[in-house]
Amino acid sequence: MENASLVGLSRQVVLQRELDVISNNVANMNTAGFKAEQMSFEEFVSPKARDNNFARRDRPLSFVEDRATWHDFSGGVVQTTGSDTDVAIDGEGFFVVEAAGGQRYTRNGAFQINARGELVTNEGARVMSTSGPIQLGPTETGLSISKDGTIATSEGIRGRLKVALFDNLQAMTKAGGSLFSTDAQPTDATTKTTRLIQGAVEKSNVRPVVEMSRLVEVTRSYSTVSAMLDKQDDIRRTAIERLADVPA
Repeated sequence: MENASLVGLSRQVVLQRELDVISNNVANMNTAGFKAEQMSFEEFVSPKARDNNFARRDRPLSFVEDRATWHDFSGGVVQTTGSDTDVAIDGEGFFVVEAAGGQRYTRNGAFQINARGELVTNEGARVMSTSGPIQLGPTETGLSISKDGTIATSEGIRGRLKVALFDNLQAMTKAGGSLFSTDAQPTDATTKTTRLIQGAVEKSNVRPVVEMSRLVEVTRSYSTVSAMLDKQDDIRRTAIERLADVPA
């Protein structure tokens, strides 16, 4: 009886974790550059309780546990916005931004110019060029960003957007919204692997229909396991009550 409860509880914990992941995906389906998360599961088989003459009565228990949460880095749909400060990445790589916690990486190219003339993300993180932050003067007009990231205005060439490449994308960790962090050293993207598109942004790669279907399925499974655990509790409670009525 205890074993059944332990197995059910292990499944319930994993389902709760999966619900959290799906809910986060759904909440960010409209966040530009957001990359969906997925979960991998594995079976954990407990060792036998004893290894003696009574070994036949022991059975290894099979639990379920979440092995890892991984990021789906497949590209999202590129949507035209018409804004000169918006940039989409067609191909590999991440924009490099300077956030409060340090250097971060993102596929969200919905940029804007702040009061100081700096090119920043919607959250205020400064967008980096190959030589540092990008700052434009108050009289500069005609912002142009070429496919290799070169930034030009009425005052001439102002720098080139820094786009970073990484060998192991799964080593990157979420840093809030569409931001990622990593200790790995990036390499600079080239036009062979990456092309930038001005006046567009990459949408989230979350598939709403798939995620909602998963949400319904996992919620039902969670309810089923909860009902099973409640039934086990009822059986245990009934057994205790009957034992209490047995004459000593």
